[in-house]
Amino acid sequence: MLSTPAPAFAATMAPAPKPAMVNPVPWADLTPHRSYLLNYARCRLQDPALAEDLVHDVFEAVVTGRARFAGLAALRSWLVGILKHKIVDLVRQRSGHDSLDIGGDEDGPGRDFECPQPRPDEVAEQRQRLRQTLQRIAQLPDSLRQVVELRVLRDQGTDEVCQALAISEQNLFVRLHRARRVLAS
Repeated sequence: MLSTPAPAFAATMAPAPKPAMVNPVPWADLTPHRSYLLNYARCRLQDPALAEDLVHDVFEAVVTGRARFAGLAALRSWLVGILKHKIVDLVRQRSGHDSLDIGGDEDGPGRDFECPQPRPDEVAEQRQRLRQTLQRIAQLPDSLRQVVELRVLRDQGTDEVCQALAISEQNLFVRLHRARRVLAS
């Protein structure tokens, strides 16, 4: 009887990892974490009764075996993870999700949303104002222009600007005030 040689790659293959052992968590190990979990839930939900219910749900999930502790993290971290998921589930359950596809008319629920980014015309307008402002700053008298460039455009500290220009702090603020007044007119 001929035996077939094992493929060459069989020697390089690692054995499949064994599943992690799941340890039941005794009630005595859970109770010290109750106050921490309650404070965490109260902070997130702003409702003490609801926080109490969610922490109870976490403990119920652990005790009934719906959540299994594999020992890959600290017990508290694992419990907080379960609580976070319960909070997310609650928020999703309680929030009404308006679909953007509902109602084909212009007055549908999705029409009230605005993009946080400026529109292209707003960007162009901002760039134009910036160019105009920089041109006006360049036209300021040297004493005012230097103060604006160092303090406002380069964002240097008051002490740094005063030392660079050899002026007092009071004089710096006077020059800034005058420059802003000229730019605003």
